Amino acid sequence: MHAEQLEVAAFLQKHPPFQDLPEEAINEMAQQVEISYYREGRDILHFREKIDDLYVIRSGAVETFRRSGELYNRLGEGGIFGQLGLMMNHLVRFPVRALEDTLVYCIPANLFHDYCEKYDKFADYFEAEDNALLRQAITTHADNNDLITAKVKELISRDLVTCSMHASIHEAAMQMTDNGVSSLLITDPDQPLPKVNGNEHKVVGIITDRDLRIRALANAVSIDTPVSEVMTTDLITLDDNAYVFEAILAMLRHNVHHLPILHRQRCTGVLALSDVVRHESQSSILLVRGILSQQSVSELTHYAAQLPAVFVRMVNEDANSHMIGSAMSVIGRSFKQRLLTLAEEKLGPPPVPYCFLALGSMARDEQLIVTDQDNGIILDNSFEADRHGAYFEELAKFVSDGLAACGYTYCTGNIMATNPDCRRTLDEWKLQFGHWIENPVPQALLNSSIFFDLDGVWGEAKLAEQLREFIATKAPANRSFLASMARNALNRTPPLGFFKGFVLEQDGEHKNSINLKRRGTAPLTDVIRVHALAVGSMAQNSFERMEDVISAKILPPGKGQDICDALEYISMVRVRHQALAIQAGEKPGNNIQPDKLSSFERRNLKEAFQVLDSAQNFIKFRYKANPRMR
Repeated sequence: MHAEQLEVAAFLQKHPPFQDLPEEAINEMAQQVEISYYREGRDILHFREKIDDLYVIRSGAVETFRRSGELYNRLGEGGIFGQLGLMMNHLVRFPVRALEDTLVYCIPANLFHDYCEKYDKFADYFEAEDNALLRQAITTHADNNDLITAKVKELISRDLVTCSMHASIHEAAMQMTDNGVSSLLITDPDQPLPKVNGNEHKVVGIITDRDLRIRALANAVSIDTPVSEVMTTDLITLDDNAYVFEAILAMLRHNVHHLPILHRQRCTGVLALSDVVRHESQSSILLVRGILSQQSVSELTHYAAQLPAVFVRMVNEDANSHMIGSAMSVIGRSFKQRLLTLAEEKLGPPPVPYCFLALGSMARDEQLIVTDQDNGIILDNSFEADRHGAYFEELAKFVSDGLAACGYTYCTGNIMATNPDCRRTLDEWKLQFGHWIENPVPQALLNSSIFFDLDGVWGEAKLAEQLREFIATKAPANRSFLASMARNALNRTPPLGFFKGFVLEQDGEHKNSINLKRRGTAPLTDVIRVHALAVGSMAQNSFERMEDVISAKILPPGKGQDICDALEYISMVRVRHQALAIQAGEKPGNNIQPDKLSSFERRNLKEAFQVLDSAQNFIKFRYKANPRMR
């Protein structure tokens, strides 16, 4: 080797992880290294630009940044950067700038990946310990500040301002002026909230600037009139874990500019339209707005053709799978809501109150681009089949056919509102769920994996809420049911062999591939559902269920976060694969070929599957019909 290459080899041998490489490997690397020089203040790597080298600092120092511009790390001599981009999809994750005049060694990506395959200690260095790399691979997607990633609680910047319902209009207006707010939540001092310190009372209404202009001033109402006479009582609320685009959807749907935000059913603030204007998006939210303005099924069908492009855009904007699942679910709900509006315009108003249900992945806010329709109807207990049955049969058919036309295929298991078994009164649904819980036979367990994930998307949402409360109360008390659900959650195992290598499908259309839904996300969701039922969680989303499970402390320390990370990572691989297929003009699916992934993606995928394996082993022993559960 030349003298310069000998110097490179000598330097690398002094620093991890190169010091563990054989001498011949160090020498080969030294011969392939290129040297670059950057002056102080110069940008070395830009966010999302293509990256083809691993960088090692020979002299000088650099700063790395999050995509938001926030400082992430400072590195000096021997420091390494660029590895995360090489591990993922060869795009820069953390921009880098020279803090001082800096000399770097550039190691080609193909050599980096080759050494990761050949030398375990070299690869282990970049994997780090205790699932850190898997967690880092996930959290680097969480910086995006788009509507699909920002939660409403992040936009609440002022304390809650309330007013007694007995106060006058003048007093309410003065309070709004003094606090610089455009709305007031109205409380009833005669209804204190239970288990709350202080003087918190039930919120019974809201009054806004608009209400004062239209209901009071325009009608010359006396300023001494109680504010309760001009307030809005039918509150449209959102949970503080909802996303900003869901808030905009609610504002559009109900023509309101203010939404009370709830945390565990208690108001924590009010989100105003002005709070979200700066977050205006040009992707998923505009599609939702368009859906709600279409005037026929044929127009909706034409509009639905944009859905794959919106999905790809969200993936390319680095939204994580949790956000994408939520966005796609809201879009799916919007199609349902518009179809139900059109159905009621055609058939007339419903003869009795009802709630149209989303079931399965849409109810969990985990829907992706490849999906069928799972839905049902809860009917008011005043429903009479002879008098009202034909109306809801027609409504269900109109919606189901419309969804199919928009790309949401008919459910092969017939879990649709067109099936009379999926249209029941609230009392009948309670009896049915009670029967499934008390008699957990195989068919009941199959139904439980679908029907126990439910969300009201149209109509009387309180019917769905009452049914969820019934399930959350009844399921934890039945050990036999939980034990059966746990056994059922073991039916789909991770695709790992005895030596933790991938077990691939051996024949058919998907030979030499892994179905990430059937062998990854679905069994993880099953495990989470069992835990959620056991702790009486009323959450539907798997990540929010895990918050309740972790809070209940039924898992060993750290294992709950591991499950979340594994679900997020497998889902990330799945959505990226589907987006690439769409961009290539191919039909998206759930199967991936591991040999087409980078070595680090394969390692992380194995780690995620090992978390699933561990989680399944845990529920196998925790949930038994007879022994006392700790």
